[in-house]
Amino acid sequence: MKPKVLITDPVHQLLIDGLLHAGYEVDYKPETTYSKVLETIGGYEGIIINSKIKADVQLIDAGVRLKFIGRLGSGLDVINMPYADKKGIAYFNSPEGNCKAVAEHALGMLLSMLNNINTSSAEVKEHKWQREKNRGEELNELTIGIIGYGHTGKAFAKLLSGFDVTVLVYDKYLSGYSEGHVKESSLDEIYEQADVLSLHVQLTDETRYMVNGDFLKRFRRSIYLINTSRGKVLKTADLIPALDAGILKGVMLDVLENEKPETYNIDEKAMYDQLMGRPQVMVTPHIAGWTHASKRKIAEVVLQKILKIGR
Repeated sequence: MKPKVLITDPVHQLLIDGLLHAGYEVDYKPETTYSKVLETIGGYEGIIINSKIKADVQLIDAGVRLKFIGRLGSGLDVINMPYADKKGIAYFNSPEGNCKAVAEHALGMLLSMLNNINTSSAEVKEHKWQREKNRGEELNELTIGIIGYGHTGKAFAKLLSGFDVTVLVYDKYLSGYSEGHVKESSLDEIYEQADVLSLHVQLTDETRYMVNGDFLKRFRRSIYLINTSRGKVLKTADLIPALDAGILKGVMLDVLENEKPETYNIDEKAMYDQLMGRPQVMVTPHIAGWTHASKRKIAEVVLQKILKIGR
């Protein structure tokens, strides 16, 4: 009997073809729901998910034949890793596949913010021609702070190498990575010197709401903040007073604490309306890393990791 794999989200066809060629039976169900997965997971040796389906205790318990859980993308917070370890189920993500796309998105947001590209474009469309108001900043004049030096942090730093900027990097779990324009740094050095802070960390108990009002008050300069990692790494409500106080010059978010606007309660809606109504705030709908190329690359990475695990 062929081992069965369930794919719950849209993927590049090469992943499906590769699994079939390797002798797997593949059920491709990108429209499925958590409840439907729960009903059928007992028949699968593997499941490949994105962020829609959570591999929680209930799902893992129901997956009595599971040998692996694959994540399309980087965030492992959708998998209860300690419980999967306890059950002897392998799990993996695929940040190698979309790290360059995330880095390009972060850089694109930063360049747009520094040069008022989005805001001035909107003004011109309203027949407003305001050059002096939109005088920009040059990236090469700034010091960039990066927290998290995994695949995406490294990819962002590599892109910045062409802009003649100083890059300060803090990663609690790495050392010895200073090279060229990249300087291994402490958080205190980033607080003291950074003009821009970019977050590239996993969401864990340690990083949840790591960036809050107290954290931001430690910066010596008014900074630009970029978050393309996970929404709950920063406390959204604390951004508004930080903007008011001039602690933040600009905010660029590709991820939010709540990425389902239709579920906002009254307080959430008021908070997001207030935040997004500001010209120095830029928000995109979790599309950093969401490119045609990254879709293919992620499929390639996931396929190779499954083949490495073996049947």
